[in-house]
Amino acid sequence: MAPNRPFVTNPVLTAIAIGYSNPAVTLIADRVLPRVPVGAEKFKWLEYPLAEGFSVPDTKVGRMSSPNRVEFTATEKDSSTDDYGLDDVIPTSDIKEAERQRAAGLSNYDPRARATEGVTNLVQLAREVRVAGLIHNAANYAVGRKVTLSGNSQLSDYTNSTPIDVLLAAIEGTLVFRANTLVMGQSVWSKLRSHPHLVNAVRGNLTNKGVITREELAALLEIKQVLVGESFVNTAHKGQDVSLGRVWGKHIAALYIDPAATNQRGVTFGFTAECGTRIAGTMQDGDIGLEGGERLRVGEKVKELIVAKDAGYFIENAVA
Repeated sequence: MAPNRPFVTNPVLTAIAIGYSNPAVTLIADRVLPRVPVGAEKFKWLEYPLAEGFSVPDTKVGRMSSPNRVEFTATEKDSSTDDYGLDDVIPTSDIKEAERQRAAGLSNYDPRARATEGVTNLVQLAREVRVAGLIHNAANYAVGRKVTLSGNSQLSDYTNSTPIDVLLAAIEGTLVFRANTLVMGQSVWSKLRSHPHLVNAVRGNLTNKGVITREELAALLEIKQVLVGESFVNTAHKGQDVSLGRVWGKHIAALYIDPAATNQRGVTFGFTAECGTRIAGTMQDGDIGLEGGERLRVGEKVKELIVAKDAGYFIENAVA
């Protein structure tokens, strides 16, 4: 017999939770810090010494001697996923009324599905905020792999700034692995895409007017991708008027991202450890309205980690 759990996972709602995306915004967290499955909430990841991959031992072998021996080591680090989730409540009267209208052919509205979509959107947005906070934190980059622009050097100054020099210095400024990804917010991209130097370079010195695409900038710089965070978040405290602001600020990160890297092998600036998949389900709650109701929950077990600080370069205050 199945155990009597207070929270029952519903496979239909879980499918909605996994597949839902808000078309009004573009969330890039999963591409910036790719998800890596781990077998349990507590997990380990390995850090390999830098010298072992670049120190060349004597490989010459005498006719009667044994080859020199080498030994590879790693530092095992402990971590664990955190639980993130939100609840929504649905009165039984709402559920019954929606069922009645669907049966009469008057509506196809399902309050459970709608609540799942809304809560999932907020869980995703919260993750976007967390990842943006990590990527935009200068402390998460190694010494010498960050720069702060100001005044005429900021890329919003179309007359004096030199975006190609700045971006190439960042891309080439990572250790060993050349950065393959630029990450920025929409406020940065809006300025960068129409910078005369970039437009002129992409258009073959024919014009410095107009705009370029993300794909054209990636091709110009010979990198894999340009990721632009477009999402908004309400920065006002509860009870205050809504104040929308961009999740991603006025900075640029040049990162080496390997989506195939795991907690056991590979090099990547960072990743997201994920235990299981996002879940959704309901539990009965007798304290909702006169007839009781259902408490709907969506959540996930994840941990965002920066594991190779030298594989990133941070351009702070890229635009004014």
